[in-house]
Amino acid sequence: MAPINGSIEISRPPQDVFDYVGDLSRHTEWQTGLESVQVETEGPTRVGTRAEETRHVPGGTQTYHYEITQYDPPRAAAFEVVTGPVRPHGTIRFTSLDDGTRTRVDFEMEFTGHGLGKLLVPLASRDARKHVPGDLQKLKEQVESS
Repeated sequence: MAPINGSIEISRPPQDVFDYVGDLSRHTEWQTGLESVQVETEGPTRVGTRAEETRHVPGGTQTYHYEITQYDPPRAAAFEVVTGPVRPHGTIRFTSLDDGTRTRVDFEMEFTGHGLGKLLVPLASRDARKHVPGDLQKLKEQVESS
């Protein structure tokens, strides 16, 4: 299945946008269907940080554990879900625009199915593809208003 992609330009410097996205506890402010995030690793977000999130997905509410697999301020971050039958992994890149006064955010995500989850990947992908543009718009609104 093709990756899910989205981009948006935000009128804030890359470090500001990166810092907001890197604060995992704030993900409920801009991600549709995300009910809660519990960071499981002490200290600031970094490679290896683990968190548990609960979100509404097709068929109900699911809880997942994920890990930060790349953390390169203020350029890129990546994650990988490590539990459950459907496991998304993705990257978010931050590109400086207009001498650092604005940021282009590029998001890419793919799903991997495990066991019966292989049958659910098309449904999960379709649902995510529907929500990514609105989530990026909400990210823009949140960062620009803070």
